[in-house]
Amino acid sequence: MKELHCCTFLRKSEFRIFMLLFLLFYTLTVNSQTIGKYAIVNGTIEFTSKANLETIKANSNELKGLIDPVSHSVAFRVANNSFLGFNSQLQLDHFNENYMETDLFSNCTFKGKIIDEVNFNKDGVYPVRVKGVLNIKGVGQEMIIKGVIYVKGNELFLTSEFIVSLSDHDIRIPRIVQQKIAPEIGVSLTAKMKVIK
Repeated sequence: MKELHCCTFLRKSEFRIFMLLFLLFYTLTVNSQTIGKYAIVNGTIEFTSKANLETIKANSNELKGLIDPVSHSVAFRVANNSFLGFNSQLQLDHFNENYMETDLFSNCTFKGKIIDEVNFNKDGVYPVRVKGVLNIKGVGQEMIIKGVIYVKGNELFLTSEFIVSLSDHDIRIPRIVQQKIAPEIGVSLTAKMKVIK
């Protein structure tokens, strides 16, 4: 007796529907490995101003952010009044009152999209570029920021270093302190992120 192929029992149209349903099920199963968005559980951001007469550093451990592995969109923010480590209390006061105007602009934000391929379902190291808008003191500036994403299970680790030009965000430095504050500021960040449901 001849062995009957499963397609013998299906007409062509039914077979096509069967295959479409199978592919849909497969796609949903693969995508379901990524449970949800990644949120920062521990994030630090630091900036450094290296001028002729002085180096100023400050950092915040209150970096917040999300990464959506489906759309590759990212969103980060840090409260301006969370930065510490200045050389003096006077520098801290000037940072908040004169340069950042923290009472009016409480946060710096960045929103964008990862433009390189990252397989969030596979452990590995992924150099990335993120294109988006950095908003400081209410002034948005489009930029591409480079970084590295380390995927490990349901966690990821993010590192990045980039330069911010003060003039891009209408931050003006008085002539009297121009030798103490650099026109371009180095920024670095590190973040540990976990999947949230």
